[in-house]
Amino acid sequence: MIEEVKPIVLEMEKALLAYKHYVTSLKTGKAHSLFVENILVESYDKKMPLKQIASISVPDATTIIIKPWDLSLLKAIEKAILKSNIGLTPNNDGKSIKINMPPMTEEDRKNIVKQLKQESEKYKVNIRNIRKKANAVLKDLEKDKAISKDDLKKEEDEMQKLTDKYIKEIDDLFSLKQKEILSV
Repeated sequence: MIEEVKPIVLEMEKALLAYKHYVTSLKTGKAHSLFVENILVESYDKKMPLKQIASISVPDATTIIIKPWDLSLLKAIEKAILKSNIGLTPNNDGKSIKINMPPMTEEDRKNIVKQLKQESEKYKVNIRNIRKKANAVLKDLEKDKAISKDDLKKEEDEMQKLTDKYIKEIDDLFSLKQKEILSV
């Protein structure tokens, strides 16, 4: 691969990683620490992610338990969760915060799959745009006689293979998550 195109190819990898993060943070009716770990909590006169001030555990598929290292932060954590608009209600027992995941209706599941499909398409378009950008760089290199027409064709073919690979990974992740969401 030509040196000028490598940073552009890294953008494809970053897009895939961002999609993976999006997919794992999507609510599926099952508890996951990702739902709460990055909620910013007002603590010690600054905002800190919840994962830095408390331990977060998931003892079963419907419960998240948050145990702050400093019990004086319980109210601040509870307030931050309520303000975050993630649709979860914290229960403060004085020692920890327990969050029960509400069961999802069939309509909820279908809406989440619809949203997931839209996001998948956005990420695939993003990857295609990155390919387009790389191909433009390659054509400029060929125009400036830095690479030959044969090299241009070979590099464009390689970019297409990479694009196909990343799009297939997005499709595979979509299919897995769709199955997970729709299974009751």
